[in-house]
Amino acid sequence: MRFDIITLFPELFAPLLTSGITRRAYEAGLVDVHLWNPRDHAEGNYRRVDDRSFGGGPGMVMMAEPLFKCLSAIRDDRREAEPAPLVLFSPIGQALNHTAVAQWSASAGAVLLCGRYEGVDQRFIDQYVDQQISLGDFVLSGGEIAAMALLDALARLQPGVLNDEGSHQLDSFNPSLDGLLDSPHYTRPEVWQGHAVPPELMSGHHAHIERWRREQSLSLTAIHRPELLEQARQLGKLSRQDESSLQRLKANMTQVAQPSPKKKL
Repeated sequence: MRFDIITLFPELFAPLLTSGITRRAYEAGLVDVHLWNPRDHAEGNYRRVDDRSFGGGPGMVMMAEPLFKCLSAIRDDRREAEPAPLVLFSPIGQALNHTAVAQWSASAGAVLLCGRYEGVDQRFIDQYVDQQISLGDFVLSGGEIAAMALLDALARLQPGVLNDEGSHQLDSFNPSLDGLLDSPHYTRPEVWQGHAVPPELMSGHHAHIERWRREQSLSLTAIHRPELLEQARQLGKLSRQDESSLQRLKANMTQVAQPSPKKKL
């Protein structure tokens, strides 16, 4: 798959493409990344890519024409019968989640537009942007971090990138975990600062270990992301044993939450 990144700061992507285990995806061409600077397609001595906003207000706006010329150069270079979608990272975009990442990881790629300043001229968005993506309800200085998040997430799903082929299948939100949160993990030493590894993980009994992990996954999801638990329930992913475990968890939480009776003087 190929991803073309439109960014005013292509140098920001160097560490992503050359560091960590996901670099294998880029070095092997499993995820082919091309960086494009719209300033290279701007006119004038200063290669201007931004200007003041009509109607006033603080900040600058990325101009439509340099972006259009940059996109045209990308289209010519890709030479696709079916143009790859142009994606803009913006606050109004659909929130990125595991399902979307999995879909991108199986796609032919896209053109990713990293906005800067106060945003992009709306006329360019209306005319050429096919999809908008958001990382969450907060604002970044630019779309580069969001683009890197997407690339890193989909790169680790490519075959041969991770040391353990099945590693990503046990990640939080993965369908293999029914969309729930992952269970806690422990490593050596067995006792650290007086805290021991849960005995279930030391038992060597695979069925008990798997059940413990499932119950921990259910517990963490119920406490921190209950909406994921409800989604799994609606999809019929929770077994009777899962529901029994959740009932026990709810009873324990209720018991802990109840105030202790006051002692009479």
